[in-house]
Amino acid sequence: MTSWDRIERLLGKDALEYLAGMTVGIAGLGSGGGFVAESLAMSGVGGFVLIDDDVLEAANVVRHVGDLRDVGRPKVEVAATLIRARNPAARVTAVQGRVEDHLDRLSGVNLVVVGVDGERAKYAINRTCLALGVTAVYAGVYERGEGGDVVVISPADPQGPCYACWADSLREGIVDPGGEDLDYGMIGPDGTLEAEPGLWLHVVRVAAVQADLALNELLRGTDQYHAMPGNTVILANRPLEIFTGHITPPYGAEWLQIARDPGCMECGQRDRLQDQEIEPDEQISLDQLMSDSGITYTEQ
Repeated sequence: MTSWDRIERLLGKDALEYLAGMTVGIAGLGSGGGFVAESLAMSGVGGFVLIDDDVLEAANVVRHVGDLRDVGRPKVEVAATLIRARNPAARVTAVQGRVEDHLDRLSGVNLVVVGVDGERAKYAINRTCLALGVTAVYAGVYERGEGGDVVVISPADPQGPCYACWADSLREGIVDPGGEDLDYGMIGPDGTLEAEPGLWLHVVRVAAVQADLALNELLRGTDQYHAMPGNTVILANRPLEIFTGHITPPYGAEWLQIARDPGCMECGQRDRLQDQEIEPDEQISLDQLMSDSGITYTEQ
């Protein structure tokens, strides 16, 4: 039987009971997602829906919560085992498969933690969370573990971005001190993050912040919730030029408040449909779409 005495003394009995009733969906149980899953289980979260299609390989062990005994096992099963080892009473659903094929499993969760590498998968999760009205916490680790970022995307925030317009806004202009553009995660032509050398300790620094912000969002509405300086935090593991002309030192961090893009094809379109009381599957004329987008046509 797990003893929650120290967590209860920190958060209080009511908050601990509240967390025990929460369910978190975690998409991607790799280096970051596996760490977040175990950390949330150790913090009192009682329910998990785990989605990942990969199996643990020997090369993963130096950057994963699983070890050599788990090689060959699906990563969702590895994470599920670790969660139950920390909290035998936890409610765990492990889904082995591509998250794009199991987005329906996110229905009913209280929060989504996004640990997948593929941008296409992130955009699919974004659309699902917007439709469900569920907050999602995304994280990314930069090339060579130079740093990373974590963002809380809340559909309930009328001024906050969705993942699509956040990514478009943030990823422009981040450079490293050497003057070369910092490739955000080494995104390959297939829309996935290519494996790059990086230490586990650099990955989990970003993942720990993702887990902490996820826990904080779960506690929203309680006296244990803490307002943050922005919706995005960028972490520097090495000297990193986050703002032009300003080098953030190693282990430093910068907070940003990224605003919603009214022209975003994801959340912007949703807002326009709501404002005009148009159902999502209702047909929209080309003239109406051009007018809403501010596009004009001059006949030649």
